[in-house]
Amino acid sequence: MKKPSSPINSRQGDIIPLKEGLEALVRAYRLRGKLNEVTVVSSWERVMGKAVALKTQEVYVNQGRLFVRLTSAPLKHELVMAKTRVAELINAEVGEMVIKEVIFL
Repeated sequence: MKKPSSPINSRQGDIIPLKEGLEALVRAYRLRGKLNEVTVVSSWERVMGKAVALKTQEVYVNQGRLFVRLTSAPLKHELVMAKTRVAELINAEVGEMVIKEVIFL
């Protein structure tokens, strides 16, 4: 005679780890690009440091370009000279090529 299977064992084929489930949802709803943009904006202070973040008025991403509005002209001049390095640091933080160009306003 066969033992009745417990509800837990009968559903094990349907169980997936939370991380995989969330990644599947992100793929299904095509949210990867927007999530990466949000990650870029939220990691600005961590990547650039507190001193730069204090002089940053606004940070946003539009079509692969990172726009940063600064309150300090000397800092803006310094960062314009290091645009490519800033983009590399941000992309390294996200783990993907999200930012193609950095524009300081």
